[in-house]
Amino acid sequence: MKRLFDIVLSSVLLLVFCPIMIGVAIALRLDSPGPVVYQQTRVGRALRPFGIYKFRSMVVNAESIGGHSTEKDDARVTKVGKFIRKTSLDELPQLINVLKADMSLVGPRPDVPAQKAMYIHEDWIKRHSLRPGITGLSQATLRSSATP
Repeated sequence: MKRLFDIVLSSVLLLVFCPIMIGVAIALRLDSPGPVVYQQTRVGRALRPFGIYKFRSMVVNAESIGGHSTEKDDARVTKVGKFIRKTSLDELPQLINVLKADMSLVGPRPDVPAQKAMYIHEDWIKRHSLRPGITGLSQATLRSSATP
């Protein structure tokens, strides 16, 4: 039932947000060179890696400049990137991940593989027993101040 809910709601949300997504894509194209959508490897359900989609909010090759974590006032974040991060518009392409069954609308946020070192083994396994989500308890209560 949850999967059906994910498919229906993410399809509706993609239709509703399509004009906004087009606007974000145009703004990103005008703001800085590089692809509009960024794909990064994340760890999904049953520890299966998948490519998460996001609107690119950083300069091209940002990971080679500074790793997977951003700091306040990170120079790698573009002007448009600051806005789409603050408003969470950078997350909209993840609705495609939901349709592909890589993610769910609600669940734990997907980790980058390097974050495994931050967990004890049992917690890492437990965390990945569910399909990761676009939003979850941490995002609802703590927003960007939460640690994994």
